[in-house]
Amino acid sequence: MSFLGLVMGADLSVSLLPHYIGLSLLRMTAAYVMSLVFAVAVGRSAARNAVLGRVVPPALDVLQSLPVLAFLPAVLLGMMALLPGRRAGFELASVILIFTGMVWNLTFSFYHSLLTIPRELLEAADMLNLSPWHRLTRVEMPSTIIGLVWNSVISWAGGWFFLMASESFTLGNRAFVLPGLGSYLAAAADQGNTRAILAGLSALLVVIILLDQLVWVPLIVWSGRFKVELADSGESRRSWWLNYLRNASWLDAIRIGPWARVRDRVDAAMMRGSRRRGPIGTVPRVTAQLVVLLGGLVLLWSGIKGCVALASLVAALPGEVWLSIVVGLLVTGSRVALALIITVAWTLPVGVAIGTRPRLARVAQPIVQVAASVPATALFPVLLLLLVRRGGGGLGVASMLLMLLGTQWYVLFNVIAGASALPRDLHEAVQLLRVRGLQKWRSYLIPAIFPFLVTGGLTAQGGAFNASVVSEYVTFAGRTIQTTGLGALIATAAAGSDYSLLAASTLTMAVLVVIVNRALWRPMARLAHERYHL
Repeated sequence: MSFLGLVMGADLSVSLLPHYIGLSLLRMTAAYVMSLVFAVAVGRSAARNAVLGRVVPPALDVLQSLPVLAFLPAVLLGMMALLPGRRAGFELASVILIFTGMVWNLTFSFYHSLLTIPRELLEAADMLNLSPWHRLTRVEMPSTIIGLVWNSVISWAGGWFFLMASESFTLGNRAFVLPGLGSYLAAAADQGNTRAILAGLSALLVVIILLDQLVWVPLIVWSGRFKVELADSGESRRSWWLNYLRNASWLDAIRIGPWARVRDRVDAAMMRGSRRRGPIGTVPRVTAQLVVLLGGLVLLWSGIKGCVALASLVAALPGEVWLSIVVGLLVTGSRVALALIITVAWTLPVGVAIGTRPRLARVAQPIVQVAASVPATALFPVLLLLLVRRGGGGLGVASMLLMLLGTQWYVLFNVIAGASALPRDLHEAVQLLRVRGLQKWRSYLIPAIFPFLVTGGLTAQGGAFNASVVSEYVTFAGRTIQTTGLGALIATAAAGSDYSLLAASTLTMAVLVVIVNRALWRPMARLAHERYHL
């Protein structure tokens, strides 16, 4: 066991849980902030630049489908080289791994929302000659905030999902453990310690409920103010904590005093910087172009060297290994497709019902948010006890259930976000025209939420491929259980430091994702942007 944390197998004391929870929350908060900055920067660049718009979305699709374990060797070895023998390097590696589980759906949500901003708003921004800063803060962020908030909830749930793999990982014959709730649950599952598993899950559930009530529900209620509609929506979701904050005198003092001064100064500085003209203003632009050009050349050179190294690794594999990779690809691909079909079948009607009925939303949304935030990997030991030890279908069925638990929330939350963003005007028009049944779904609901459905399906696919790694290869109660699949091959290769098999399996998964992206998701995204948006 590494020196980086307590020997978790020897100490699963419940009294240490508050400390572990605090450490895990700090790592997840850092990863979320990184994810949000990345989403805004990359999503905005791809939406505003035609060249990047053709390159960035497919690249993001491949990256979000690559399992966290595929990033593990590169991230961990890089941090060990950057900060050798120091805990800070492994803390940074853990944050980066959590980041890879959070960032992609946020980026896709922001990017797709930018593409569906009404043309009239963009023309008004051009006529008013808004600076890039004011364009971002006054037009783009308000237009994308509903999708960003809902995808932030699922991003945080994705962070919980991979917390165990990000705080407790093995590379070759070395085990690295960082103290935290994820490593606590991983050690409890490895020992088969039911008492520790239940204690960890109970603590996790308390944290999730508190975060839901103090962070996510207030944000969802607050984001409702950015819905574009002419009619009053009537009943709406409420938040007791947001009501308290709105009426708190101490917060008003901060909002009117220091915060207002900081906001005004930032606005003024950004406006001056973005509206410079003449030779003075051309220097930063030329400098930025040179930096981008040099960065592109460095990335190109690194990519060429990486491709050469990857080719040498892959070429060393014998034919029978490639056959097992192809078989694993077919099995895992079938599981992913089945998981997506089942997910859409139940999340579409449920999400629309929650998003369009305020009374139902007040009851169902907290339940859904709490259920989505409970990481499926933490529940996996219970599934294994029921299915593996008691003859309930084995790991094949358990892996399918875990894949569903890890993917369905991406679609559900995006459908809820799309249905919640529908203007009240359209609802009233549909009621007046007496559009009901299948015609209502075909002519109104599905076209109206189609962009959100595409975002949810695309990110759910990535979540399914990620979940295949932790669901097809499991260490439980001191023994390793695995089933046929590409995820199991990637997990086996990562655990055994078989970089040739890891590279070949990851490359095969990436090729499949590219094919599916070009054949399915890209045409659907184009249809959503060109036809199905308000």
